[in-house]
Amino acid sequence: MKLGSMTFAVVAFLAIAAAVSFSSSANSGPAVGVAAPDFTLNSQEGKPISLHDFKGKWVVLYFYPKDFTTGCTVEAHNFQRDLTQYEQKNAVIVGVSVQDEDSHQKFCTKEGLSFKLLADTKQEVSAQYDSVMTYNEAKYSARHTFLIDPQGKLRKVWLEVKPDKHSEEVLAALTQFQGATASK
Repeated sequence: MKLGSMTFAVVAFLAIAAAVSFSSSANSGPAVGVAAPDFTLNSQEGKPISLHDFKGKWVVLYFYPKDFTTGCTVEAHNFQRDLTQYEQKNAVIVGVSVQDEDSHQKFCTKEGLSFKLLADTKQEVSAQYDSVMTYNEAKYSARHTFLIDPQGKLRKVWLEVKPDKHSEEVLAALTQFQGATASK
C-alpha cells in the first residue's frame, strides 16, 4: 500500500513539474513594459538591420509564418496599404520570418512591399520573442506582433492575429498610446 501511494506521489510530482516547465517555456517571451530584446538580421536587400537602428521611432515588429502564403500576403498588403499612416505616427513596420533574404526580396517585389522584411533563418529572434511554431515538422515564425515605443520598451503584444484586420488594430493601439503620451 505504501509503495502504491509513493508511486502515485512520484508520478503526480513529475506531472506537475512537467506542466510547470511546459507553461514557463511557452511564456518566455518579453513582457510588456520591459526593453524589447535587440537583434540584428539581414533585410531583403541583404543588409544587416538592428532593432536599435529605429531608436526614437515606434516599431511594429511583426512575425509571420511564410512568404507568399495567403494570410501572410494579406497581412503584408494591409501594412503596406497603411504605411503612410504609420509614417505620420513616427512608426516603422518590420516583418520577420524564417525565410531567407532572397525569398523576402521576391515577396517584396511581387507584392509591392517597401518596408523591411528580415530573415531569421536560424529562428533565433523568433525564439527570443517566443514566436516559433512547428507545422508539419518544420519550424516557422508564429503570427505575433510587438509594438515597441521610441525608447525601446515593449508596449503591446498580439498573440492572436487575424491578418485581415490586424493593421487597423495596431494603428488603433498606436493612436491610443500616442494620445496617452501627449496628454501627460
